[in-house]
This record gives sequence, C-alpha cells and structure tokens, in this order.
Amino acid sequence: MAHRTVSEKRAAFRALHASGCFVLPNPWDLGSAQALAGMGFQALATTSSGHAWSRARADGQLSRAETLAHMREMAQASDLPINADFESGFADTPEGVAESVRLAVETGVAGISIEDSTGQAEAPLRDLAGAVARMRAARAAIDAAGGDTLLVGRAENFFVGRPDLDDAIARLKAYAEAGADCLYAPGIRTPEQIRAVVQAVAPKPVNVLIGWPSELTLQDLAGLGVRRVSVGGALARAAWGGFLRAARGIAEEGRFDGFAGAAAGAELNGLLGR
Repeated sequence: MAHRTVSEKRAAFRALHASGCFVLPNPWDLGSAQALAGMGFQALATTSSGHAWSRARADGQLSRAETLAHMREMAQASDLPINADFESGFADTPEGVAESVRLAVETGVAGISIEDSTGQAEAPLRDLAGAVARMRAARAAIDAAGGDTLLVGRAENFFVGRPDLDDAIARLKAYAEAGADCLYAPGIRTPEQIRAVVQAVAPKPVNVLIGWPSELTLQDLAGLGVRRVSVGGALARAAWGGFLRAARGIAEEGRFDGFAGAAAGAELNGLLGR
C-alpha cells in the first residue's frame, strides 16, 4: 500500500467524524500500533498513561518534549490517522497552549485532544473562562498551520472526582463554540449521560471512553449517537494485567502456569515482522 501523506491522513480522519461510529483504539508503542493497524481499525489514538507506563513513569509525568517525540514516532510509523492524547497542552496560559499545539501539529498527528484539568487535587478543573481561552488558542494555532488537524475538547469532570453532568455539558458546549471539532467527557458511563452529551453538542461529534468492562456494545453506542469510541489506557492495562499475573506467580509461588493464554511467538513474529 502506498504511504499516505499527513494531509491525506488528516482528511481521512475528518471524514470518519462525518457519519457513523468508529473505534479509535489506543496503542502505547510501535508494536501495539502495528498489531492494531493489521486488524482493520481505521484510526488509532495515543494514550498518555499507556505510554508513560512503558517508560517507567506514572501518567502525567512525561515532559512535552517526550510526548511530542512519541507522537511523531507514532504518526510516522502508521498509515492510519493518529489522534494525540496531548493532556492539558503542557502549559497554563493560552499563549503556552498555542505554542504547544503548534509543535504538536508539526508531528503529523491527525487530531489533538486538550483537557481542562489542572493536576491539582484542591482545584482539579480550570475555571471555564480560562479553559475556553486555552481552547481558542489551540484552535488559532491549528488554523495558522492550515486548519486540517482535528481539535478535541475534553471536560474532565468525571475523571477528577467532580461528576457534575450539567457542568461538563456547559464546558463542552463552550469548547465547541471556541472551535473544538469533537467533544469528549471521559468517565460518563450510562446511556442517559451519553445521550445527554451527544444531544447537547449536536451536530458536533462526541467521543466516548470505554475504559472498563462495559455492558454497552459498539452498536449500543452508535444508537446513542456516539461518533467515536476510544479505550484510553485499557489495552495497555490489559497487557500489564497478564504480565503482572504471570510474573507474580513466579516471584511469589514459583509457578509458571501464568503463561497460559500467552500469544505464540510465531503469531507475534507474523504480526510485527512486516
């Protein structure tokens, strides 16, 4: 297959958001990205947590430079569009966010997510006016670079222990007005919450995170009007779960039966040796 240009990948990614519902799985390194690309997914997304764990860090501990390097590597390694988990833009001010987003666009990713969390336990969410100013700055930086990179606005209420649906919806509507192309409230779980968010920001598309065992299927989510579904660090956590169970069996009991269910070397060589 001929390699797609950055602009072709961005156009394909934008088209995915026009109708229907697609899954945006989250690889954490080149191997997991290549395996997912071979399964027929149409786009991929980075995961700040999954990548941080692979670098022996906690989520949120990687620098802007390290995150940009990972985004560039992932964007260049795949013909699929990449949506970047760009955390809070690695800056407090709108000017700083604009500079970060300019650098992010240069990595070749097709989408960039910006959060409104602060990382501070006593005040985990930015005030709305400041968060909107940051979103406008991100929009302006993307537009100055040609405008074809998708901007995703995230309301972190349910992730930071402030599960106020009305406030999350008010934030998402404000981010949509500030230029976000796609809206995202990670942590909402019930059909009622999801439907309320979809209807509030329509016709703009909504991303829903499924990061836990869920009764909802892709068909269910499509029926609620969800446009895209991501899994955050869940695939990385699933891989770590298998690793930790097997390793603890050896360390604590001297047992090796934790390798049951492991992928065969031949399968991995076939998946990743291209």
